Amino acid sequence: MKTNPGRFFEDFRLGETIRHATPRTVTTGDVALYTALYGPRFAVQSSDAFARAIGYPQSPLDDLLTFHVVFGKTVPDVSLNALANLGYAEGGFRRPVYPGETLSTVSEVIGLKESSNRQTGVVYVRSVGSDAAGETVLSYCRWVLVRKRDPEATIAEEHVPSLAKAVDPADLAGAIPPIDRAAYDLDLAGSPYRFSDYAAGERIDHVDGMTVEEAEHQIATRLYQNTAKVHFDAFATKETRFGRRLIYGGHVISLARALSFNGLANAFSIAGINAGRHVAPLFSGDTVYAWSEVVETADLPGRDDVGLLRLRTVATKNQPCGAFPDRQGEGYDPAVILDLDYWAFMPK
Repeated sequence: MKTNPGRFFEDFRLGETIRHATPRTVTTGDVALYTALYGPRFAVQSSDAFARAIGYPQSPLDDLLTFHVVFGKTVPDVSLNALANLGYAEGGFRRPVYPGETLSTVSEVIGLKESSNRQTGVVYVRSVGSDAAGETVLSYCRWVLVRKRDPEATIAEEHVPSLAKAVDPADLAGAIPPIDRAAYDLDLAGSPYRFSDYAAGERIDHVDGMTVEEAEHQIATRLYQNTAKVHFDAFATKETRFGRRLIYGGHVISLARALSFNGLANAFSIAGINAGRHVAPLFSGDTVYAWSEVVETADLPGRDDVGLLRLRTVATKNQPCGAFPDRQGEGYDPAVILDLDYWAFMPK
C-alpha cells in the first residue's frame, strides 16, 4: 500500500520522533493571501517602512502565519485521523520569520492516554519549526483526540506529560530585535496606547465581527497544506456527529487575533502561547467576535523598549462580546468557541 491512511492511536510510540514531510518556502504571496483571508492590520507586519524604522530588516511574517505553516506539516502524521484538537501549551516564537524563508517541522510524541471507551486516545506532541539553517523559529505542545483502528489494540506505554501553565516571560525576551521606541509612530500603528496604558484585569471588547464563508476556510487550510479530512471532505464528514465540514481551529485563532487589533493595535507580535482550547466548532456562515482580558503585565530583563502583555482572548460565534461571554459554572457560555492565553509584545 503506497498511500498514507494516516496514523491511528495505536500507531504512536512514546518518545518517538517524527520528521514531517514537505518543507515550505513562505513568500510575499502567502503573506498577501493571509492578509486577504483575515484582514490583520498590525503595522509591523503590514509595512516594510514601518518595520525598518523601528529595527527590523523588513516586515516579518505574521506570527500566526508561521504557526499555521509549521502546524500544517504535522497534520498528515499526527492528526489526519483526529476527532478534535484539544489544546496547546508551552508555545514560544523564538525569532522573526521573513518572506523567502523555508520552514520545516519535527515532532516528538511526549504523551499517550487511551480513552475509557477504547475507541480513541489522546496523543501529546511537542512540535518544533525550524528555518533553513536549522534554527528554531517556533516550538509548542498540543494534544489531539485520535481514533483507534482497532478498539482492542493496546499500546506499550501510557504517559500524560506535565506541562507548564504559562511560559516564563524571561524565556521570550530575545524573540524580537531591539525596538526604537522613538521611531514607533503611534498614529501609523493605529492606537495611542502603549504598555503602561494596560493593567491586569482590564477587559476589552474588540467590537467588530467577521462572518466566515465556505471558500475562505477552504483556501486558508489549503494554504497551510493542512490535509485533515474534517476540513475538506464533505462526503466523509456527512457521517460525523456534525454532518458537515469543520473550520480549522487555527482559522478561528487568526480571526480572533485580527479582530483584537481594535483595542490592542500595538500588541504587534505574539511571543508565546500559554494555553489554548477550541471550546466548540465553527461552521461556514457563522460570525466570529472576540474580547480580551489583560491577565498580567511583565517587564523583560535587559529590555526597556518593550514589555509583555499576557492576554486571554475569547472568541464567540454569532454573539457580540459586549457582555464578555465566558465560562458558566463547569462549562462555557454556548457562544464561546475559543479560549486562548498568550503573551504579546507591546512597545513602552
